[in-house]
Amino acid sequence: MVWKLDRLGRSLQELFTLINDFQSKGIGFRSLNDAIDTTTAQGRLVFNLFASLAEFGDLIRERTKAGLAAARARKRIGGRPKGLTAEAQEKARAVKSMYFIKTHTILEIGRLFHLSRATVYRYLAWQEEK
Repeated sequence: MVWKLDRLGRSLQELFTLINDFQSKGIGFRSLNDAIDTTTAQGRLVFNLFASLAEFGDLIRERTKAGLAAARARKRIGGRPKGLTAEAQEKARAVKSMYFIKTHTILEIGRLFHLSRATVYRYLAWQEEK
């Protein structure tokens, strides 16, 4: 008997192996907080569902790793591009100049360039980093 499943093992795989060892020795298992009792058919079903879901998660992880490795082999790099595009850098410079000569407000600058207020501020921050 344990309070929670995570007190018995570090991973679901380790926990599953331990519970199988218990069952092979005729020992029942009960988790007070997770409502699992392997001495009943319903408890065994719930526990096996947990184990199946963990295996499914492992399968997804393996497929994802394989897909990433295949993409790397094809010289593909995932993720969002770093920094601003050349067009966005041009806009950022124009936004900065308009902002610092104080001819337009942030809202007006956004309207002129079809940018949200947050993007105008982001462009101003980008220029400060440079």
